[in-house]
Amino acid sequence: MEIINSVFSWIIKQRIHQMELFIKYPVDVQNDLLQKLVYQAKDTEWGRKYDFKSIANTQDFANRVPLQDYESLKSDIFRIRYGEQNILWPTEIKWFAKSSGTVSGVSKFIPVSKESLEDCHYKGGKDLLSIYHHNHEESKLILGKTLVVGGSSQINEFNNSSYFGDLSAIIMKNFPFWVEQRRVPTLEIALMAEWESKIEKMAKSTINEDVSNISGVPSWTLILLKKILEITDKKSIHEVWPNLELYMHGGVNFLPYKEQFDELLKGSNTNYYENYNASEGFFGLQDQSNSNEMLLMLDYGIFYEFIPMSEYYSENRKPITLENVQLEVNYAIVISTNAGLWRYVIGDMVRFTSLNPFRIKVTGRTKHFINAFGEELIIENVESAIENACKKTNSNIREFTVAPVYLSNKASGRHQWLIEFEKQPVNLDYFVEVLDNALKALNSDYEAKRHKNLILGLPEVITLPNNTFYNWMKKNNKLGGQHKVPRLSNNRKIVEEILNLV
Repeated sequence: MEIINSVFSWIIKQRIHQMELFIKYPVDVQNDLLQKLVYQAKDTEWGRKYDFKSIANTQDFANRVPLQDYESLKSDIFRIRYGEQNILWPTEIKWFAKSSGTVSGVSKFIPVSKESLEDCHYKGGKDLLSIYHHNHEESKLILGKTLVVGGSSQINEFNNSSYFGDLSAIIMKNFPFWVEQRRVPTLEIALMAEWESKIEKMAKSTINEDVSNISGVPSWTLILLKKILEITDKKSIHEVWPNLELYMHGGVNFLPYKEQFDELLKGSNTNYYENYNASEGFFGLQDQSNSNEMLLMLDYGIFYEFIPMSEYYSENRKPITLENVQLEVNYAIVISTNAGLWRYVIGDMVRFTSLNPFRIKVTGRTKHFINAFGEELIIENVESAIENACKKTNSNIREFTVAPVYLSNKASGRHQWLIEFEKQPVNLDYFVEVLDNALKALNSDYEAKRHKNLILGLPEVITLPNNTFYNWMKKNNKLGGQHKVPRLSNNRKIVEEILNLV
């Protein structure tokens, strides 16, 4: 087995040299990739419509092809779902990832091509292993099993030739045999739709396996790990899986959950690595062992453009390409992919923390913010502030969401925080004070609106009973997988639904 580990480590680290190429020549790699994409799609319906054959550079592409969102692509995606091909992309598309980012809104069905599976999603998973082995040469990861806390929906048929499900379910359904042999639990359990039964069966079927690495969204992975400790009557996951060394996470900010993971994994030397993987593509990987920045992956069949958030709502917004981005500016991501998404605005915000190489942090969603009073609060602000408040009050949280309470004749407006604590602060008033001060330090617009409580008053924190968010997710049929609680809403729809459950 030691020989197998050494050979695997050597093979997978060869990819590091290819990564060094796009790190050294990022703009050239991206420009070449765009030319390859438009050439491949030149004879599709879209390729003919926008004359892809005559696109010679990124400026031609930007001038020719308008920005897209799901609504503008929906009719073409509908046609592909029901059998038509060669519309957005030349090869057959028979898989559709059912978007499951938040509870609100109608589901989206994102096309997944063979190329996007192999050259993007699977490549991202392999690259994370390459980076991990490069950073941890003593690793014996390959000798153990991979536990995937993934999709909570079965693969469903649109018709005889096309299928949909959570992205993680599609990925697991198409895993190469050598990956499937090392993955637990069985596919039958992993793809169960009923989350509560699934978590029980996942726990019971994996407690006697030699799990060396786990992959999943933090909130749902925590539920599984707690169930395992409950069943085994152990104090730490290290007692169940002594060879566990890697937790790969994504989907939500890990920091609010880290203290709980540290407690559950005490006694082990488990490393945490983040990835940025969505239904539309695999975008970034943590490439440094002690950093939450992610390397933007530039050779996955995705061409990137970026809209400064200061221009996002302008009618004349113009995306910029990689060579023009700046540090510490929030950008909306625009992608063109090897699944036929052309200049597609995915709704995520990032900022660059490094330009050599290009590293990013996800800062929120373009539609998830609060600007009820001109405070322009984004997800990164609230997650940093709540992490600070938890540290200073020796508390930690399970879930939270925030919405505005609007101005009235009698009082200024305020932000209402619904928080489910794992460990409550001794003094809630002090928690609120620290939270408010952290937000002021992070966001000058918030600080200005808080001046003398004239426009925006002190935050209101409402503590919720255990499992309130879980019950709300269950009521909305959004348990498990990649489903997440929306952190910020500019209206009160979600908070009123949750308060009505209490």
